[in-house]
Order: sequence, then structure tokens, then C-alpha cells
Amino acid sequence: MKALVFGGTGKVGSAVAWDLAKDKEIEKVGIVGRRKDALDKTKKWIGSEKVISHVLDIANKEDTKNLMKQYDVGVIALPDRGTSYKVVHSAIEAGLNIVDMLEDYHRRPDPYETEGLEIPQGMTLDEYGDWLHNKAIENGVTFVDGMGFAPGLSNVTLGEGIRKIDTAEKAIARVGGIPSKEAAQNHPLRYMITWAFEHVLREYMIKLKVIKNGEIVEVDATSDREGFRFTEFGKDEELECAVTPGMPSFLYTRPQLKEFAEKTIRWPGHWQGVQTLKETGLLDLTPVDFKNTKIAPREFLLSLITPKLQPSEGETDVCIMYNTLIGEKDGKKMKIEYFMWDEADTENGISSMARVTGFPVAIAAKFLLTEEIKEKGIVPPEDCIKGALYEKFFEELKKRNINIKEVTTSI
Repeated sequence: MKALVFGGTGKVGSAVAWDLAKDKEIEKVGIVGRRKDALDKTKKWIGSEKVISHVLDIANKEDTKNLMKQYDVGVIALPDRGTSYKVVHSAIEAGLNIVDMLEDYHRRPDPYETEGLEIPQGMTLDEYGDWLHNKAIENGVTFVDGMGFAPGLSNVTLGEGIRKIDTAEKAIARVGGIPSKEAAQNHPLRYMITWAFEHVLREYMIKLKVIKNGEIVEVDATSDREGFRFTEFGKDEELECAVTPGMPSFLYTRPQLKEFAEKTIRWPGHWQGVQTLKETGLLDLTPVDFKNTKIAPREFLLSLITPKLQPSEGETDVCIMYNTLIGEKDGKKMKIEYFMWDEADTENGISSMARVTGFPVAIAAKFLLTEEIKEKGIVPPEDCIKGALYEKFFEELKKRNINIKEVTTSI
């Protein structure tokens, strides 16, 4: 069994490779990047002879496909749509089963801030998504689309909850990676970078779709803010969340819902700060005139704020999930909730975000290697991690000290 990780030098991609390399049944783990020094650093950190470095420009489709043919499964841990779709396209043509963690449903690509996504001439975005799906089926490829934390764990839990009841009415996923409470005090916006911050700001600025009153409607990101108190796993914290584009596949795979949204969790005060930045135009991408030059406000802000959001020595992150499903079972109204509070692995130097994103991806990749996921084409997590495989998935998470609590109550 051989696995290939694109983006294997990033925080999440390296965690995927680290986890796969520990599996006795996997004989080879390839990591792909553009810089040899970064690949060497990651390989040294993982500390396994199984890890093989590949310097590659993914824009070169032939080289990419030739490399893919040396492996049995691929993992895509790339930070934007442009690179993700390039690798997805090559993998489908090469006949390689893949897992991607981007919060995009590749069958219905997000039309906003496409981050360099290139569409074949003569196709619309949706037509391209359908082409990828149909081509994958034709080539016998399984593409697990949107696996990780959110999308990923959020999809799997709510998807299984919906299968447990007769009628599902409302599903709200609340998920997020935040600094530890102590670290939050040291950074602007009470935030600390746990993955590509440029991509985080993209999520704050676009329009996205949710389900309201049984219809798919478009809303602004960061709207519908909500405060809640998290009291599971011995914690007692006040938190806030707002709508972001984290689980787009649910709009198409669970259309029976009367209400659905994914919300990102932050410490109180974060969303108010983001709203101020939005209102002042500092998150805009359109260049403005400044002293005889043009500058995109968001790019300038990123240059200023990114160094201030980097974790300092000893600072760690936390990932939280609080998902709610409301519906009916045997004629009775009921609620199913899913809770998670995960902290960084300081012993191995793996952030919580890398754990709860990377490890589910590694588990899904192993399921592809053992042919336990059998669906072909573009398949979201809620449609392939189910039944006995759902139970096995959560057993694997527990082995990695990722614990999710399910609570069912009558209303």
C-alpha cells in the first residue's frame, strides 16, 4: 500500500503523512512539494524511512500523473482552489483514488474568489464539476471530497445522525480552531494562525448558501452570529460562531432539511473585530490608489497582521465542535448533539487543527486502500462513512485521542 500526499510540507499535510507512516500496512508515503529543503525538513520530522520526497510542479500534468501512477491513493492538502482542482483533475485522469480536505464541493464549485481555479474552455463551473464526477466514475476513481474537520467530521456526524431518525428538520454545524484561552490574549482578533490565513479571510468575505425555510438561499459570510456556552469534557467556556462556507455538499446531499448552516467558532470579540475590518474596506481585494501606486487592502492587511497572529513559543490551539440535529423519530421530536474539544499534541509538535483535520483524512485514505469505501465518482464524507464504517471511523479517531460525544434527547 502506497500513499501520496500533496501539500505534504504544510502543517496538516505533514500530519497526514506522519499518521500514514505509522501504519504497519503502508509501505511507502510520498510527500510532494516545490522546495526540496521543506520536504527534507518534513521527512526528518516524521522520522520514517517510508517517507519519500518528490519535488514537483503540479502545473505539469504529465509529470504529476506519472508520479500518481506509482501510488495507490492520493491525499490533497493544498490551500486553495487553483491547486486543488489541478491535482484532482490529474488524479481522475490517472485513475488514482483521492481524498481532498478543501471546503469546496468539487461537483458544484464555489463561484466566489475562485483562487486561480481554471475551467476548461466552453464549460461552466457546474458543468466542470459534473465532468469531474462522471470522468471519475468512468475511470473507476473514488474521490472523497471534503474530508477533515469542517468539512469532514461535521459532515460525518450529522450525516449519521440524519440516518438515525425518520425526519430531519434542522442541522447546524458549529466548528472552529482557536488559540488556547491564554494564547488568545496575546494576538489581535483573539485569533492565532492554525492554517492558511489568506484562505480564512476569503471565507469571511464571500457569499455562501444555506438552507432556510426549506429553500437554498444566499447569505453573507460572518452573518447570523450566535453565542453559546460549551460545558462538555469538563470545560465551561462562552464562545461565538458565525456562518461560513464549511460544508457545501450538504446543500445537495441533504436537500430535505428545512434549515442548514455551518458556523465557525471563535472567542468572543473576534467577529466584532472582523466586522469592523469589513466595514472599513480592509478585507477588500480590489486595488485602491495609495501614494501613486495601487494596493489591494487585504494584501496590505495580511502583510501587517500575519506576523502578529503567528503562535509564539509554547502557544497552542484548540479545536471545538458542537453540532445540532433536530427532527422526529417514531413520531416524537428529538435532538442529537455532537461535541468535541481537542487540544494540541505538544509531545509530537502537532497542532489540534492538524490533528482533527489531518487524521480523519489519513483514516479515509486507509479506507480507500483497503477498499472499504466502494462508491465511485465525487463522494462527500456523509455518503461514504456510514454504518459499520462509521463505527470503525470513530474507533480510529479514539486511537488518536480524538473523542466525539453524542447526546440524544427528547424535545
